[in-house]
Amino acid sequence: MMIDRQHVKEAFASYTRKYDPEDTKIALKIAHTYRVADNCEQIAKSIGLDEEGVEFAWLSGMLHDVGRFEQVKRYNTFIDADSVDHAEFGAELLFGPDRLIEDYVESSDEGSEEDYGRGPDTSFNSMMETVIRQHNKYRIDPSVDGDTLVFCNILRDADKVDILRVNVETPMEEIYNVTEEVLLTSGVSDKVMEQVREHHAVVRSIMETPAEHLIGHIALAFELVYPKSWELAREQGYIYRMFEFPTKNESMKRALVDARRELEEFYRK
Repeated sequence: MMIDRQHVKEAFASYTRKYDPEDTKIALKIAHTYRVADNCEQIAKSIGLDEEGVEFAWLSGMLHDVGRFEQVKRYNTFIDADSVDHAEFGAELLFGPDRLIEDYVESSDEGSEEDYGRGPDTSFNSMMETVIRQHNKYRIDPSVDGDTLVFCNILRDADKVDILRVNVETPMEEIYNVTEEVLLTSGVSDKVMEQVREHHAVVRSIMETPAEHLIGHIALAFELVYPKSWELAREQGYIYRMFEFPTKNESMKRALVDARRELEEFYRK
């Protein structure tokens, strides 16, 4: 299946017009969507996918955060633990009774062997649904393999790379739903920094403060799968600007220094 990008963009614009464009969170996710789609395309090309694969990856970026808009409207937060799992929610909107996927692509019936082209068990809809559902998980379900795993990794990398930008260009008070004073004075626990020193993403359930969530976002860089993903993150430079966060808290000051050292060590290998 080849993707009509202009049609997809028009469908996305039509969908997001239902939400308040003056809401910082809505504007953030619209810009984020286009950037993640672009990152997906670049990463897909870097690993040698064919044109169809590149188009599928790009589309996954355009669809991955569909659930965010209704999440913000209903709950006014991006924190899934305080509202709804946005990936699962988005997949339900796209592939459940509402069938929003049909606004973006034609002839995408479940089970069609004419879809992505890798056999009847990897149809367009089933593959895309899995990719959307898995994009925010701490670890991809071990049952996911083959082409589906590749596309999961592409989207997850592309998303992480742009999350670094979001943390710099968007007021963090908006991201974390806190006042500036709370943001600048919150600290970081040893249990969070232990995971940073182990060079992997921080488990969400142990992050309690806004500062810990910021460190957790920095730690996403440990999880990048493809060389192009780290190249994009490094060239854009947002991760280095995150280390300049003007905290007033001593534990956060130490955490920023330690996190930078650990990340530099990780990518020297």
